[in-house]
Amino acid sequence: MIAALRNNINANFDRKQYENFLQGLQEDCQHSIDFRVAESPVFIPKQLQLKLESACQEIISTLQTAEFLEASKKAVPEGLNVKNVSSHSNFICIDFAICRDLNNELEPQLIELQGFASLFGWMNYLGNAYQKEFSITSQYTHLLGGLNQTSYIELLRRTILGEHNPSEVILLEIEPHKQKTRVDFHLTQALLGIEVVCLSELVQTEKKLFYYKNGKTVEVKRIYNRVIFDDLQNNSHFTYRVNLFDDLEVEWVSHPNWFYQISKYSMPFLKHAFVPETQFLNHVKEIPEDLENYVLKPLFSFAGAGVIIDVKESDIKSIKDPENWILQKKVTYTEAIDTPEGGVKCEVRMMYLWPDEDEKPTLAISLTRLSRGKMIGVNFNKDLNWVGSTVSFFEQ
Repeated sequence: MIAALRNNINANFDRKQYENFLQGLQEDCQHSIDFRVAESPVFIPKQLQLKLESACQEIISTLQTAEFLEASKKAVPEGLNVKNVSSHSNFICIDFAICRDLNNELEPQLIELQGFASLFGWMNYLGNAYQKEFSITSQYTHLLGGLNQTSYIELLRRTILGEHNPSEVILLEIEPHKQKTRVDFHLTQALLGIEVVCLSELVQTEKKLFYYKNGKTVEVKRIYNRVIFDDLQNNSHFTYRVNLFDDLEVEWVSHPNWFYQISKYSMPFLKHAFVPETQFLNHVKEIPEDLENYVLKPLFSFAGAGVIIDVKESDIKSIKDPENWILQKKVTYTEAIDTPEGGVKCEVRMMYLWPDEDEKPTLAISLTRLSRGKMIGVNFNKDLNWVGSTVSFFEQ
């Protein structure tokens, strides 16, 4: 988005060099990367950065109010309420579309938010890789909040490990070796020294959880949770031996309830110039006549699943659980990134880390995705160039 830097990258782009860069990532990570890595990073101008940070601050303030915290408890589905909920989510991720305002200036518009972990290992690794590949000067950084490499890793360590030794903490997922995000699991394991464990590997003795490593029993005292409980509930073929809803002697980071409490469920509570008008579908008294300007979203879906972009009245009337859907004013992404093959849409996720003992969350890093399709995401950008996972660099 910073024209001089963008033009320089476009003018000097070499497809063979890019392919060598990808090969280097694969070899370095020792795992296949199952999502597309874009041809270049994004450079965020200062004015847009200030807008992103301002919107985040307002959203975070709302999420911390007593009124929201009480109301959001209703978001946790019956039967999925995990005991011993923490006082706050250890992760808050806020997704913005990059749009243009009436003055043709770049502005963010909120897409969704989540109280769930994101790719904190991968984004730092990829940022460092881009910085080296493109010889990006120290004037620009992929880290936020004044963090550097040392302080970012320490903040990530405090958030995930808490007061525990790495041997007492696991990254928990359903069949982690099959997940598209497994490269992030590998990087996190290498960075923090924690084990990546499949839910099926856990065993339970009364209130304690264990897994086996090298023939020895290891007690789990803290779980870096990557399990989406909706997926678990809907996966009838996956079997495991523990009851995650027992009163377990284990800490969660983040606690599973925050996945629901800080989610698309939060959006009707947010009022800001950079937050599109959003209503719970069961609160909509009259269906808008201009449905082409709205999008219909299930509250608890992941990676864009179930979202209806071109909404029809029949879509709304056919929904049997309107309390689990939102009707949101449609956001128009601008083709903010100029590439040798035309304009590309951009979405930026602002990612917070919140250690147990800290009074407030810290904006630490971002995740950026580029798209040509109707939606952001791998499934909507197959076989296209200049799209996929990338990194935003911010002016220091």
